[in-house]
Parts: sequence; structure tokens; C-alpha cells
Amino acid sequence: MKELWQLSAVELAQGFRSRLYTPSQIARACLDRLNSVNSRLNAVVARRDEEFLAEAQASTIRFELDAPLSMIDGIPISIKDNIPMKGLPVTWGTPSLKNYFPQEDEWVVALVRKAGGLLIGKTNVPEFTLEGYTDNPVFGVTRNPWNLDLTPGGSSGGAVASVAAGVTPLAIGTDGGGSIRRPASHAGLVGLKPSIGAIARRNMLPPVLLDFEVVGPIARTVEDARLLFNVLSGPHPEDRASLAAAQAMDDASAKVVTETKKILYVERFDQSPLDPEIAHSVRAAIAVLKALGHDIKEGALPFDLKFVTQAWPDVGAIGLDNLFQQQPSWGAQASAKYLDMVARANKLPASHLLSIIEQAVSLRRQSVTLFNEFDIVITPAAAALPWPATEPFPSLINNQTVGPRGHAIYTGWVNVTGLPAVALPCEPSRAGLPIGLQMIGGYGCDLALMDFAAAFEAARPWSDRWPKL
Repeated sequence: MKELWQLSAVELAQGFRSRLYTPSQIARACLDRLNSVNSRLNAVVARRDEEFLAEAQASTIRFELDAPLSMIDGIPISIKDNIPMKGLPVTWGTPSLKNYFPQEDEWVVALVRKAGGLLIGKTNVPEFTLEGYTDNPVFGVTRNPWNLDLTPGGSSGGAVASVAAGVTPLAIGTDGGGSIRRPASHAGLVGLKPSIGAIARRNMLPPVLLDFEVVGPIARTVEDARLLFNVLSGPHPEDRASLAAAQAMDDASAKVVTETKKILYVERFDQSPLDPEIAHSVRAAIAVLKALGHDIKEGALPFDLKFVTQAWPDVGAIGLDNLFQQQPSWGAQASAKYLDMVARANKLPASHLLSIIEQAVSLRRQSVTLFNEFDIVITPAAAALPWPATEPFPSLINNQTVGPRGHAIYTGWVNVTGLPAVALPCEPSRAGLPIGLQMIGGYGCDLALMDFAAAFEAARPWSDRWPKL
């Protein structure tokens, strides 16, 4: 028998309707679980227990009246601490914002409230969400439920730690360069980075990574991720990208769907190192897909990604410089590394940013050609297994020295192209650490991508794996 906090979002939705349990029971079970594990994880950094329980009671009454608001009514959800949520501070992991209370919810939070989802609180992030691990001067380091000495990754580290530990079945994170997918792979979860615009943005913090960052769901199963995506997705008139995405998704849904998919498997990017255990695990997943009858070709991506690697540090630096010019007080107590980034950005010519944008547009055009030939592209989700929790990145991968983005090479280009991608668990390492693969689809093909991911999950289910906290 599962504990109440171990139930999936889909199981909760079904159980509420069949009167097996109530939102109030689940909310109390989640708070008990939070109290039990959070001191060791530091996943949830801002709580709203009284409001959470009151919302659960209101949801319980709606189910008694057979009047739930949506399929996520009564389901506990956490919100990443760079997503504005009225009633709690949005610190962004930096001391200057420790007492910054937004006046409005970001659009996705408003949608969750309208749908009856239960908001348990905010999850930890690295400062300005610009790191691949989770630590900051306000709340400190977040740890991986599978091994407390290690990181869950970043920047959605608190979000994945909370879901992997059973604090909530669902979390909402952001992904600007892999910040949902890599942490999901380090925590044994499903993490969806939607197409740009598939989930509209409104009342967000100022963007630091151009339009590369999107909001997405984190869950234990594909079905759960889809449940939340269905509530969050859709256009908003103030977000022009969401109007384009809505049209692309309509076009994708009208296409004829074939059971056999043409898949490009890209194991390595040039000479960049990959942990051998990750390579073995993802290859085993590829073997499963071959056994399911899919047409798989192994090779390289048909375009040059050097500019992504070279430009990535500059994108964040320019974005942070712009942020501090808009909000000078926000940078007043920023850590030295971020002030150094801004100083470096000040030395870059304006033409450099225009060049980055032009190259991003070119890469988006080239991705159309790629997905005219293939239905799915598969890569590892991360090049490294989780590393020590207080270290920003692994300096060695397979005995080769790497820089800050060495572990993250597989994800950033997907943000630049604006494509949908999902990280899924595959075989764990010999030590039991989670490993994930990344499935990428054509622009607007978010639902078809999740269908494909669900078929792989059905062939190799993983939701019964739990860390021994």
C-alpha cells in the first residue's frame, strides 16, 4: 500500500472523485512529509500552511458537491522561487529581494489557483537562476533526496527535490537552458520544457535569458506532467509567442500520427565527454525503443552548435546587466560572481547581442529542416551524474576537465531553438543514482512528444522508485 504522499496526481484526481480520500487528507499528509524531510533537503523555502489547508478544505467541499474546478483541483503543487506568487516573497535567491512581495501572481500561478490546485509554497533556486546547482546566500544549499551529499542540479533544484521526496506530486519550474530537464534527470523525474509560448508568460520577473526561458511541469510520471500541462498551456493575448505556439500546436494535432517514429539518437556532441554510466543507460533505453519498432538512426545534429557554447555566458551576463539597470537595488547585494558578469557585459558591443539573436533565429530555421526528416531527437539529459551539493559544477567528466557548462551541453540548444523536450528516467547508475534521457520534438509537437514519452514509460515504468530518506 502506498502512503498518501506517494500517490500520483492522476491517482489523486481519480481518488477524489471516487471518494477514496479528500484534498484535506492529502494536504495534511503532504505537510507531514514536508516537516519530515525538508530540514535535510532544503527544498521548500517559503510556506503557507494555513492558506494551503484552507484551500484544501474548500476543495474538499467542492468534491462533496460534485463540483471540482478542474482535474488538478485539490492536488498539491509547489512553485519555483523565480515565479511571482502573491502572498509570498519571490527572492530569486538574492538578498536584495528577500522581502520583495509581488503584487500579482504570474499567469501560471493564477491558472493553478483558478483550477483549484493547492499551492504549498516556494522551492529553492540558485541566485538569479543562473547556475546548474542550487545554492544561494538567502536560503543555502538544496540536496538531492537520492544522496544528501549531492546536488539535485539547478536551477529547479528545490522543485525536483520536493517532488522526488514526496512533498508534492507536482511542481512548476522554469527552464532557460535545461533548468527543468537536467534536475529532473538527477532526481528520477519527468521534466517537460514546452515549446516557446506553449505556456504563456505574464507578470513574470524581467527576462535574463532572452526568450529562451519557459515555464514547465515537473512530475513523477508523464501522465502527471500532462495533467498539469493541460491546465497551464494555452495563449494569452499579452504574450505574442503564445499565440504562435497555439497555432503551431493546432497544426501539429492535425497531422497524421504514425506509430513508427523516425528517431535521431545523438550520443555525443563533438568531443565533449559523457559519463560512461549515462551512455550505457541511455543506450539501453534506445534498445527498448528499437524493440518497440521505431526507426532509429545514430549520428550528429545537422547544424553547428559552437555558437551556443560560446555565446551562452554572454547571454546571461547581458541579461543580468539589463536587469540591474532596470532595478538598480536588486543588484545591491548580489554575489561577486554576478557583479563580475555585469562588468564583463559592459565591455561587450551592442552588435554582439544582435549577432546572438541572428544566430538563434538561424538555428530555429535549421531545426525545421531537422524535424522534417525526424519525428524525435534523443540525447542524454545531462553529461554527468550528480556531484557534491556545494560545488557549482563537476570539473571532471569521464576523467576529462570541463567548464561550467560541460555537464549541460545537451540542453541549451533546445532552449535557443524553442523546441519542446522532456527528460525521462532510464536505468539508474550502479550506485542507484537517477539517470535521464532527453526526447526532443518539433515546434508545437508538445502533446505528440508526451504521447511518445508515455509509450516509453509504459515499456519501462519507474514511478515505484523512491529514495530512502
